[in-house]
Amino acid sequence: MSHLDDIPSTPGKFKMEKSPYIHNRLRWQSSIAKLTFWSFIFLGLILVFFFRSPSSNPLPQDPSRRSLRTDNWGGSAWEKRVRSSARVRSRNGISVLVTGAAGFVGTHVSVALKRRGDGVLGLDNFNDYYDPSLKRARRALLERSGVFIVEGDINDSALLKKLFEVVAFTHVMHLAAQAGVRYAMENPSSYVHSNIAGLVSLLEVCKSANPQPAIVWASSSSVYGLNTKVPFSERDRTDQPASLYAATKKAGEEIAHTYNHIYGLSLTGLRFFTVYGPWGRPDMAYFFFTRDILKGKSIPIFEAANHGTVARDFTYIDDIVKGCLAALDTAEKSTGSGGKKKGPAQLRVYNLGNTSPVPVTQLVDILERLLKRKAKRNIMKLPQNGDVQFTHANISLAQRELSYKPTTDLQTGLKKFVRWYLGYYSGGKKAAG
Repeated sequence: MSHLDDIPSTPGKFKMEKSPYIHNRLRWQSSIAKLTFWSFIFLGLILVFFFRSPSSNPLPQDPSRRSLRTDNWGGSAWEKRVRSSARVRSRNGISVLVTGAAGFVGTHVSVALKRRGDGVLGLDNFNDYYDPSLKRARRALLERSGVFIVEGDINDSALLKKLFEVVAFTHVMHLAAQAGVRYAMENPSSYVHSNIAGLVSLLEVCKSANPQPAIVWASSSSVYGLNTKVPFSERDRTDQPASLYAATKKAGEEIAHTYNHIYGLSLTGLRFFTVYGPWGRPDMAYFFFTRDILKGKSIPIFEAANHGTVARDFTYIDDIVKGCLAALDTAEKSTGSGGKKKGPAQLRVYNLGNTSPVPVTQLVDILERLLKRKAKRNIMKLPQNGDVQFTHANISLAQRELSYKPTTDLQTGLKKFVRWYLGYYSGGKKAAG
């Protein structure tokens, strides 16, 4: 609207020899005329904006999200790239659509699938929740591995339908989500958009696909919320979320149950416990602790009431990838066809953790040794913004049914992360957030 403000006003050249009454009336009429003129201008701009807005986006604009309108997809060349990326190259391979493929877990899972000969196609909207350049770098890594990432939103139903028309995916690895516990207090709509509406959009397309794919998707350890029984087991209550993020993930588990029950979709939910490692998320404590220790900035160390220890079940990315691939490999086929259920379908949920909770203070101790720098610790009370005091996974079910066995301790995993971090942000050539 600034260009309108630059237009000079042009009052008429009147000799003001009228009475005060007439003078005031003329001023009033002139004001009304101006108001009417500008009203028409504003109305016109609103109409132009309305008719030029994408009709496919019923949600309010969210600055952390791109429009649902996806550019540059479709056409014979694009379809050829999609088919080539999703082509299975091993005898017993599977064809997987990985959503959130440019994310932390998505990148590692996609590379692992491609390496063993599976067909992999990525989908990601490259939003700016954290530095998009890191996601672009991951994309370049994936392209070198032969994985094509389609840039688009999980709520773009037309795009999803097109992808399933081009490729008959046997599996979906659904990792696209709005992450982060604290950010939910700043931008709650982004969590509803991605974690609830996005999941429903995907399941709607999957239920109508023929054949229906088996779906493995990322839930979260956050669903255990205020539960005080440890270690957390899949049988424990999950009806006390401590954050909106946790609530959306719990809602996702209930939505998965519904689509399994009504449409025969095979669904497996994975409750990740504090995943860390190379190419990780800059909003995670281990990542920004590393950045701020190197910069000489203070880092927040939270403690619970009565100086209680805050601890996390840190799980290295390679162990999470093994669990994801095992879930895909043991997923049974969906039983529906044409959107109609033909029989009971598999429905599972597993904890994927390390089973060894580590106090955050110990995490900082390890980083200090690896970085050869002392951290400036700022001890703070655990804020009431969705954080919980501890997480601890019982992984016996995943061990029994997925042969899941984490092998990387925090010392080893952080050493690999720090090596990657120093290489990626070598000498400050890249901004570390």
